[in-house]
Amino acid sequence: MDDPQQHDGLSSQNEIDEQVAVQVKKLRKELSSGTVALALLSILSKAKEPLYGYQIAKQFERPGLNAKPSTKKSSEKQGSLYPVLRNMSAKGLLDSETVPSLSGPPRRYYTISALGRLVLAQWLEIWQQTQIFVNDIIGLNDEKSDDKIGGCNE
Repeated sequence: MDDPQQHDGLSSQNEIDEQVAVQVKKLRKELSSGTVALALLSILSKAKEPLYGYQIAKQFERPGLNAKPSTKKSSEKQGSLYPVLRNMSAKGLLDSETVPSLSGPPRRYYTISALGRLVLAQWLEIWQQTQIFVNDIIGLNDEKSDDKIGGCNE
């Protein structure tokens, strides 16, 4: 096979590594923006009681949820969660209530709304269809997927 550096205009392994890192970061961001709302609705649909932001953020830190340990601090992850919660609440997907706290500032507790449950059902169908489609394309649904994933081992 030809040297990829000759075709891509990249002159060093460092440049290649940097470009790969940029593309991986871009994909992670795009996938994350589309799946966080789905995960939030799912978490809240299973909750037995209303949850506040910190409790929801902890659900994202469960073992096995991240294929690779994240370098982001927990407080950074939590900070990015609150705008999503507010946005989903504003769209009627979540109900929220602010409750005074004895140990600090008031806490906003979230529950999934009736609309949120309907939307979640549709999103789950779309998610399953998307998984099947992507897995078919990249070869994960093939019996020989151990031999060839994404055409990288041809």
